[in-house]
Amino acid sequence: MNPMAKIRKWLFAGLLVLVPLIITLWVLDWVVSTLDQTLRILPVDWHPDRLLGLHIPGLGVIFALVVVLAIGALASNFIGNQLVGWWHALLHRIPVVRSIYSGVKQVSDTLFSEKGNAFRQAVLVQWPREGMWTIAFVTGTPGGDLVKHLPGECLSVFVPTTPNPTGGYFVMVRKSDCIVLAMSVDEALTYVISMGVIVPGGPKNPQLKTVEADQPRS
Repeated sequence: MNPMAKIRKWLFAGLLVLVPLIITLWVLDWVVSTLDQTLRILPVDWHPDRLLGLHIPGLGVIFALVVVLAIGALASNFIGNQLVGWWHALLHRIPVVRSIYSGVKQVSDTLFSEKGNAFRQAVLVQWPREGMWTIAFVTGTPGGDLVKHLPGECLSVFVPTTPNPTGGYFVMVRKSDCIVLAMSVDEALTYVISMGVIVPGGPKNPQLKTVEADQPRS
């Protein structure tokens, strides 16, 4: 192996180790710094920086978790449920806030409700045209006036983009055209994010083979 090839090999090996680590640390730093901002709702005299005399990263994460657990515990009992219902009714009476809050509330109820079916199943669909396949996630079934115009029983699916699955396309496809995959949503997301490199149930470091187009023989 010539020196340039060896340097190139070491470079890619180093990137494979450092890039995931750097991105993971960056995401964690962003999450911690964002949640640390929740401490601003406390009175100034109660800020940990002032009480302890130094800044401890991550206290906002603990505080945010305690707040979420406290609100969840309050909303789970009868009195708290009544207060939450009153709060929802109040927000629905404000013209501009009503449209935004109701839309966000419906989405959050669908995603985080224990009875919801959104993103609970990964399927294989033909996208963006027949003969090309990709992974999609079932988000529900079409309803309302849509049912009158759709050809037979259909499913609402979300087709994520790669490597950033937060963007994608919402499409409605025939249920018979969807192939249910024997993999979890987490495994399917990993497969999408890795652009097919990490195969669920396969080796962690698969040996990639170059696919060459068929060339006409002379």
